[in-house]
Amino acid sequence: MYIELKTGYGHNGPASIGRVKFSKSGRTIYFNSKAFKKYKGISGNYYDAETHEEYWISGVKENGSDRHWAGSGKILIDRKIVDEYLQITDQDTLDLKRFEVIDIPDEYPISRINQLENKR
Repeated sequence: MYIELKTGYGHNGPASIGRVKFSKSGRTIYFNSKAFKKYKGISGNYYDAETHEEYWISGVKENGSDRHWAGSGKILIDRKIVDEYLQITDQDTLDLKRFEVIDIPDEYPISRINQLENKR
């Protein structure tokens, strides 16, 4: 999935591509130690369950134009999914002018978020 922070950035927020985990209902997405809840806002379609910052989250695009609207800046991509991304976008190599390859941990804060939601 493609994840881009919208709060405070408009269309140039920090962005990542990596594997996510969905809740049973599909309304929460877990990625990189964060939980994103479905939101019908103007600048983002999800919000961070803890910070309430807005995010744009979507599947990766087959044509490789993943940035939302006319945004710019490098996209961080998880090393574990580079080959899968290249296959989806029908590319042979990753354009390192557009991407930075990093290691994103597979940490899903399910119990922490459940505790937070049950406090409310």
